[in-house]
Amino acid sequence: MLAKRIIPCLDVKNGRVVKGKKFLGLEDVNDPATLGKYYSDEGADELVFYDITASSDERKISLEFVERVAKEINIPFCVGGGINSIEDFTAILRKGADKVSINSAAVLNPSLITEASKKFGAQCVVLSIDAKKNDEGSWSVYIKGGREKTNLDAILWAIEGVRLGAGELVINSIDEDGMKQGYDLELLKRITQSVTVPVIASGGAGSIKHFYQAIDHANVDGILAASVFHYKEIQIKDLKKALKNQGIPIRL
Repeated sequence: MLAKRIIPCLDVKNGRVVKGKKFLGLEDVNDPATLGKYYSDEGADELVFYDITASSDERKISLEFVERVAKEINIPFCVGGGINSIEDFTAILRKGADKVSINSAAVLNPSLITEASKKFGAQCVVLSIDAKKNDEGSWSVYIKGGREKTNLDAILWAIEGVRLGAGELVINSIDEDGMKQGYDLELLKRITQSVTVPVIASGGAGSIKHFYQAIDHANVDGILAASVFHYKEIQIKDLKKALKNQGIPIRL
């Protein structure tokens, strides 16, 4: 079995890392390159950076912080936010990122997934899905940083995204984002049972138990978190040791 990945998530706004709850109430945390280096040194397996207002502001992603991060860390990292074209993929990968995450653009232009996958390889194309529970008992896909609801079903969109060429999925629960009450295990399990590519859990980590549950119950390939790492409520080394002790394959 492949080792499970621990992935700090760094939301970037105006060149600074920020964190909120349910995509609201953003607080300043740190500089992206400084925090990225800290996590790299602490034993994170990967990092994800989201320029969280690029799509809603209808602007291109800030490439300046991507280049600075690439110079500071020695682990893979993914970048997302405001990516609308193959040219955007090219620019980000040239600045040193290993993967590119798309969300709003993929919904509005699904062929971008296929085009990017063919040009750069599926391993470079990450489909990020912001999902919120609906009254029908399933989950709706949201775009533009969680601001706009679509008519897409999250599970069906995950399946379609993989068919189009996405090599990895990041599934973020808007309901659980920043709440520290645990991941949406039902949503994650439905998706991991429906696709054959790696699935990364996002939204809801508050304790080491929550990381274990996402792996044990939903069989995710990676666990992404922000607040508990940013505010040092959980240290990555401690988390990895605890998961290892519970029989989870992990890189120490």
